[in-house]
Amino acid sequence: MLDKLTEVERRYDFLNERLCDSDIASDIDEYKKIMQELKTLTPVVEKYREYKKLEADMNEAKDLLESGGLEPDFKEMVRDEFENAKELTARCTEELKALLLPRDPNDDKNVVVEIRAGAGGEEASLFAGVLYRMYSMYAEAKGFKCEVVSENATELGGFKEISFMIEGEGAYSRLKFESGVHRVQRVPETESQGRIQTSTATVAVLPEAEDVDVEINPSDLQIDTFRSSGAGGQHINKTESAIRITHIPTGTVVECQDERSQYKNKDKAMKVLRSKILEMEREKQQSAIAGERRAQVGTGDRSERIRTYNFPQGRVSDHRINLTLYKIDSIVNGDLDEIIDALITADTAEKLKAEQ
Repeated sequence: MLDKLTEVERRYDFLNERLCDSDIASDIDEYKKIMQELKTLTPVVEKYREYKKLEADMNEAKDLLESGGLEPDFKEMVRDEFENAKELTARCTEELKALLLPRDPNDDKNVVVEIRAGAGGEEASLFAGVLYRMYSMYAEAKGFKCEVVSENATELGGFKEISFMIEGEGAYSRLKFESGVHRVQRVPETESQGRIQTSTATVAVLPEAEDVDVEINPSDLQIDTFRSSGAGGQHINKTESAIRITHIPTGTVVECQDERSQYKNKDKAMKVLRSKILEMEREKQQSAIAGERRAQVGTGDRSERIRTYNFPQGRVSDHRINLTLYKIDSIVNGDLDEIIDALITADTAEKLKAEQ
């Protein structure tokens, strides 16, 4: 591990020196590339330098203790310093191991989120609306941008399905564990007997694919235009601005009707299509790898039940890591960090275990 850290620090110093070269100022692409790599290396190097200082403090205290002849009070103080440095060094070592784990190349990407009502009729559609609101409020709190791509709304304010993009640095790293079946237990407003109903909604989180990630042949696309449906005033009755794109080889269909501009709808739809095709390729590759590690936080399969929102008891339970929080109101209002941080920690622990 120390050899690898030395290499990382050497690379970090080289890149910083490279930034001082006169030719970099005129090469914007190279400058951006260096800054991006530095951003990845900086937390590792800072932690490594902290580790080296702690190790030096620990060794200095150890040498003093082994030299003998210390006054009792001073000896006790040095022993305390040694134990403290030893404990901090051990903790720093574990943090460095986690930082050296291979990064998910998609972590910094924007995401496409799809929510579909599952079992439970209208109540499931209303729950899909709750989830959309939860993620959009979380995105706002993190400074991310949230834009609807397409929606199939119900009369009571829910969604049979809704697709939206969340744009912001690290969006995928924060939301990638949300894929799966979300279950709600609550008393519907239409229930006069006060009986609790269980409903579900499925969530899919896909990293936004770049043009270079997926090559799509234009001749493989069937593009149709149609009039937007739902609320929107007179405009929706006059203009066929909504776009439906079908990728013929895979049968993948994407719609976008959020924008009034046909061009903007097509651009959004193509982003979603690329992300879906990339995800299909990723799933194909993973299924082909024998003995693939199954992370503690789950496979990300949409059929896997991952979380329950129990309104009568005020709790949210994530079944993958046995985490239960009794603050359902704040969670459905976008306060997801505690759950997401716990999922990331569990995934890191599982990866560290696999590395041993």
